[in-house]
Amino acid sequence: MQDIAEQLQAWHAAGRAFAVATVVGVSGSAPRDPGAALAVDTDGEAIGSVSGGCVEGAVYELCQAAIESGEPVLERFGFSDEDAFAVGLTCGGILDVFVQPVVPGTDPGLDAGIAHIADGTPVALARVIDGPAGLLGATLAVTADGVAGALSVGPTTVGALERAIVAESRAMLEAGRTGRLVLGLDGRPCDEHGQGTVTCFVESYVPAPRMLVFGAIDFAAAVVRIGKFLGYHVTVCDARPVFATARRFPEADEVVVDWPHRYLDSQLGRIDGRTVLCVLTHDAKFDIPLLERALRLPVGYVGAMGSRRTHRDREAKLREAGLTTAELARLRSPIGLDLGSRTPEETAVSVAAEIIAHRRGGSCLPLSAGDGPIHHDAALPAAPEEPADSRSPHAA
Repeated sequence: MQDIAEQLQAWHAAGRAFAVATVVGVSGSAPRDPGAALAVDTDGEAIGSVSGGCVEGAVYELCQAAIESGEPVLERFGFSDEDAFAVGLTCGGILDVFVQPVVPGTDPGLDAGIAHIADGTPVALARVIDGPAGLLGATLAVTADGVAGALSVGPTTVGALERAIVAESRAMLEAGRTGRLVLGLDGRPCDEHGQGTVTCFVESYVPAPRMLVFGAIDFAAAVVRIGKFLGYHVTVCDARPVFATARRFPEADEVVVDWPHRYLDSQLGRIDGRTVLCVLTHDAKFDIPLLERALRLPVGYVGAMGSRRTHRDREAKLREAGLTTAELARLRSPIGLDLGSRTPEETAVSVAAEIIAHRRGGSCLPLSAGDGPIHHDAALPAAPEEPADSRSPHAA
């Protein structure tokens, strides 16, 4: 829907009803991925695409029927259909398409979701695409700090299911993932579709979170690679032009030659609670001005490389600069978890593990050591105390 959001918002603002057809499942060889959308308004205007042409005509008719009936529908198209060459996928795949009518002002979840998508606010749009008739088409617009819409069957609010969908959708939003959820009416995950289950399609509309890596050193190259693997938009910044080059960091999205603190000052409008800062410069003249600013910003994670002696000296200088105990407590230093890592690649894994644990509320203990929940997104505990770090690459 993101590709057609501007036109959808224009229709919505004008009060024009329309229907949106969204690819919610793909099997085998299919032309479009989940999330691809086609929309049709009451005048018959069509925007977007769900298949690159092979089933567009049939989906267009489904949209028109949904506008007229006001009822959502889940339709499957595949080569095995009797009329495969008329409305099926000649490429041999299977495409599940959910068609939902939209009447502006009647569905708070859809209204908020379309508005958020159009203005660029990160949002997960969770829609019930299969389940009890009273829930079909129900929509929740989930942001980092709010929810629009509600789930109910008749006069009964399905509270446990709604809470589970919100928690899972928020986790998917943080990861920028789109996909299906299959849950029971009690909100518990289910392995299979069936009676008493609800299938939701969750679409995450969010720019990639940012990872700012300060210090163009060999460890930075490994952190860049794992940052890209985790889905971050990665920037490397260093004041030394001989080291901060695209050739040395080919996988980085950006390589910037600037003093770290000055570059951070220029990015205030582009950072948010998902942004992570990895300070690998290991040099007080770069670290102190940078950390003095970073620890006062609403970013998700700030870690700095260095030995314990370096950390103590750095902390003393930051206190002299006026940082409070609470602000200093946000600093993860020495950076990373104690995995016993030595190489740049191993160190990058330890840094990534700490970032994930900090974001998700993980205990950093082996899963085999306990019997509690594996996932922590529903109720994030306080961040764990940083474990000991004796890796030789961090020595001053």
